[in-house]
Amino acid sequence: MKFKHARSGPWRLYGSALHGLAWLNLSGLLMAQTAVPTVPSLSLAATASQPEPTLPKADQPISLNFQDVPLKTLLQVFADFSGLNLVAGDGVSGQVTVRLSDVPWPQALNIVLQAKGLAYRLDGRVLWVAPQDEWASREKKQWESRAALEAVSPLQILSVRLQHARAGDLAQRLQGGAPGGLAGVGGRMLSVRGSVLFDPRTNQLFVSDVPSRLVHVEALIQRLDVPVRQVMIEARIVEAERQFGESLGVRLGAGLAMPLQLHGSSNTVALGATNAVVGPGVVTGNQVRLPAGNAGQTLQTPSTFAVSLFNAAADRFINVEISALEADGRGKVVSRPRVVTADQTKALIEQGTELPYQTASASGATSITFRKANLKLEVTPQITSDGSVVLDVDVNRDSVGQITPAGFAINTKHVKTQVRVEDGGTVVLGGIYEETDRDNEARVPGLGRVPGLGWLFKNRDLAQRNSELLIFLTPRVMADAPAVATP
Repeated sequence: MKFKHARSGPWRLYGSALHGLAWLNLSGLLMAQTAVPTVPSLSLAATASQPEPTLPKADQPISLNFQDVPLKTLLQVFADFSGLNLVAGDGVSGQVTVRLSDVPWPQALNIVLQAKGLAYRLDGRVLWVAPQDEWASREKKQWESRAALEAVSPLQILSVRLQHARAGDLAQRLQGGAPGGLAGVGGRMLSVRGSVLFDPRTNQLFVSDVPSRLVHVEALIQRLDVPVRQVMIEARIVEAERQFGESLGVRLGAGLAMPLQLHGSSNTVALGATNAVVGPGVVTGNQVRLPAGNAGQTLQTPSTFAVSLFNAAADRFINVEISALEADGRGKVVSRPRVVTADQTKALIEQGTELPYQTASASGATSITFRKANLKLEVTPQITSDGSVVLDVDVNRDSVGQITPAGFAINTKHVKTQVRVEDGGTVVLGGIYEETDRDNEARVPGLGRVPGLGWLFKNRDLAQRNSELLIFLTPRVMADAPAVATP
């Protein structure tokens, strides 16, 4: 019979029933040879000179093709392939038929054992195989004996002076009281008899517990008491705005003067659409009142140009007043908040004003409260294994809006997201683009549509506004400070 056994590649065992029997006989001889007791007088030098077999990788594939093979013999095949020592319990018996091709040997071993209700434990270089119920009973007895030993073992005190972590936070974690903290038996890293005290002044931790638990607690404290890397986050908030507007309007008035008797005196009256007394017995008014607007500019007043026409007798007149405004403006606001924080620690920086506004209670009493109009940057960084930074970002850009009967309105621009950025790289979180285009026209019905002369009976207001908000974010992982030796 021929078979192939190569550690660097799959192990394939194929053959008919006769070949299987032949392999069983060969395996029996191998086991018989390994059962020979070791000579007590074997020297240490001879033992050290024997090369230690190397274990195959966990993904090393194996191929098996057996029919009704004894289970212990198949386990010996796994032991020979993996280079491990094999211990099989009394409950390991029966036969199994298996055909596997290029399967990782730990997976193949689990499949074979689960088919027979067995499980294995790896203790160093020894592979122990026993029924699952036996393992559960054995582990239960171990836990009970350990708990009984901890109940009578004398307590010892471990004193540790922390260098980087806070003693109060670490004490809370050891007791299982911190959300998302370390979980041990019953939610604690300590035993039932264990306790922990801390001194915030000297940042010392005092742990009282059985020696077996103190060993694990000390190793855990050493892994937790490490310096935390810091990240500097710089944000650039750019607001750009462009406005353009134009407005054109007209006032048109006409009148006819005629004598009028007022208190026995002779006066002149001008007839118009809207009459008002402007002098002794003189009345004037406007036929069309459509002046120019502010072209979208709240603080701008349009310029005016007026002309009056009348006859030689001054008893008929026409007033024409033209108002016009054209405005063009550009602006840019750049905000650069910057904050430094530790890894996985939230940081907040804000700047702004508080605006008062009036509120009323259910009883009718009024009070003054304040609202914030701030530039706020709230960020939580997380440094990944490859040096990148994952950021949970919350950015607010508020500004004071128009006045209302209850107080000032607040214009809010808010971005909240999570991004991943390379160290020193820049990312655009988002942008808000607004475009306003308004064209208003008011006219006298009919006359405002007359070509040419229609401009004397209407006004027009045109306003255009473009605004854009961009948010840039740049994280930089700060270099670790040199370690300082403690006295």
